[in-house]
Amino acid sequence: MDLVGGCRAFVSVSETGSFTAGAALARIPQPVASRRIAALERHFGERLFDRSTRRARLTPFGLELLPAARRLVRLAEEMEHDARQARLRPVRLAVPATCGVRELAELAAQARAMEVHLEFRAAGPGERAELVRTSEVRLALTAVPAEEGVWSVPLGVAGTALPPGRVVFLETLRTGRAAGTRRRVWLQPEDDVPHVRDRMLRVRDAVGLAPSQVAVAASLPGAAAEVFASKDLLLCSATQAEELGILWRRTGEIEVARGYAVAAVVEEDADRLRTGLWEAVARCLGAER
Repeated sequence: MDLVGGCRAFVSVSETGSFTAGAALARIPQPVASRRIAALERHFGERLFDRSTRRARLTPFGLELLPAARRLVRLAEEMEHDARQARLRPVRLAVPATCGVRELAELAAQARAMEVHLEFRAAGPGERAELVRTSEVRLALTAVPAEEGVWSVPLGVAGTALPPGRVVFLETLRTGRAAGTRRRVWLQPEDDVPHVRDRMLRVRDAVGLAPSQVAVAASLPGAAAEVFASKDLLLCSATQAEELGILWRRTGEIEVARGYAVAAVVEEDADRLRTGLWEAVARCLGAER
């Protein structure tokens, strides 16, 4: 039986002295209030109200039970209030700094339709999983090899001037061997992870580039500034290149991609991102869809 609902009807009728007024106070139809009180009486095996008069008068048993019923109703109301507050409390999600403001706003809006209020914290790839481990955030989009990820973001090189064709071969950067003229490929902090950085370094060595020709920048704006000021290239996604207004090509010698998975304090939160919010997260990351 619905013990809380029955006690709520019981308390309301006892306070008003009327089944009709009590039902209105409890915001339920009068027949429903009567059925719930009758169910309580069957459950406890005693009458709660004396129905021989026009007013709903409590029996001695009802008087004894009323304080406990009030406590139960009050606790249920407090629990309902706490549940509403918990649903409104932001779920902190650690995201790559590469995510755009518009895409994050669209993700947050879509999450609200699922009664999830997201709050974002931009962090580097090495920091995001640690933020979940220390419970500073409830969720994080973590960097993993592309083949292990829920989302995959193909990378290529971008610059202000690129040769014609669908790909850029890194070996062509060997030209211009005079000091200070070597073109570089800049990696942004988001790609300073083994499954991206180390693969790029191996290609660098395989095609005979100088060590300095593949470098990790301190920030994305810093890397972009080097590209705008020279013929250097930026390792990035097609989405990022479009945002920066520069040309983008895949690399000829290697296919490299960012991979993203979800780390969570509560697995149910991670399931929401992987299923209902997969598309919105993909747009934030610039992932293949």
